[in-house]
Amino acid sequence: MGKIIVGYILQEMPKAGDRVLVGMSGGVDSTLVALMLKKKGCKVIGITMSLWSGKLSTAERESRKAHKDACYGPDEFADIEECRAFCKEEGIEYHVVDLHEIYEKKVLEYFKSEYRSGRTPNPCIMCNRNLKFGAMLEAAKEIGIDYDYFCTGHYAAIVKPDKGLWGSRERPFMISGATDLSKDQTYFLYRIPSDILKKVRFPLATMNKSEVFELARKYGLKAAEKKESQDFISPELLPQLFEDKPGLPGDIIDIDGHKLGRHRGIEHYTVGQRKGLGISAPYPMYVHSIDAKNNLVVVSKDEDLFAKGFIAEDFVWAGEVQPSEKISALIKIRLASKPVLCEVEKEAGQNWKITFNKPQRAVAPGQSAVLYLEGAVIGGGIIKEIWS
Repeated sequence: MGKIIVGYILQEMPKAGDRVLVGMSGGVDSTLVALMLKKKGCKVIGITMSLWSGKLSTAERESRKAHKDACYGPDEFADIEECRAFCKEEGIEYHVVDLHEIYEKKVLEYFKSEYRSGRTPNPCIMCNRNLKFGAMLEAAKEIGIDYDYFCTGHYAAIVKPDKGLWGSRERPFMISGATDLSKDQTYFLYRIPSDILKKVRFPLATMNKSEVFELARKYGLKAAEKKESQDFISPELLPQLFEDKPGLPGDIIDIDGHKLGRHRGIEHYTVGQRKGLGISAPYPMYVHSIDAKNNLVVVSKDEDLFAKGFIAEDFVWAGEVQPSEKISALIKIRLASKPVLCEVEKEAGQNWKITFNKPQRAVAPGQSAVLYLEGAVIGGGIIKEIWS
């Protein structure tokens, strides 16, 4: 197995005179990015995705202006109005593009389908790939917006390798970690193709979150006082996603097949879950796996949750350049996990075999597994099947 060490070159940011499209959410990060670029002398154009398809009365709209708890939900109205007001005050051209139909198909339906299949989805990853860095940019072009760069408030960086990947001549644009590792968002961005990343820049790449708030308050940005959204959908709306096909109750069993209780539908459970199982046992029990075919939730002791590796499907590689032999890399199997060492080798089709150097806990089918080399994202895929 060859050992390939790659260095990376941080790509330059937009300069004075460049036309920069800024994806705006109403939060402090994207609002500050728009202002920073304007002050730098760039021609800034703001753009926001409209995802919510529901209706709100005037009173309901007013009641929701004070908070934002998710990316998708009726709070969107207030965020768009705040973006519009900010851009008007700063003399920034502003557009809103309606993408609710694409969002429902590419994100909400995917989310429901995965949970009903006993898998754990990553809706934010699919939203970034298909909407924020996909359909929204296509919509911008359709309405005649031309730009040199597309910027967002993500905590990540755009780099190029200092030499060809895996012995090739290809030096694609890639995602790399930002200075503030506590806010690292590279995991959410791994599926964005290199040809799109060519025009993407993240102006907060070298800033800490504390510096962002400090600068935003210095400029008197209202967004600096807003609560940050944590979920992809407003909690009160989550049950409504499954109303068209209510969960089918079934058995909760242990790994030896003993029935311990009943579940209320497999879409309410995920690997590693302990709370809300409603079963009694002499020791803590966790969701070990979900058998969608037989409508079963399988539970186990904590020590039975560890896996030696897995097969990942629907794999993507930076610049579509993949290694021709087994490699060593770091891998994240969920957003909150620390990168761990693993070996990666080709399987059939777009499948790749991942073997951990040390067994890992609660590896969940449906979650994304993202590979890193020297701090940059080299590829990733969807966890398909696990072995202990």
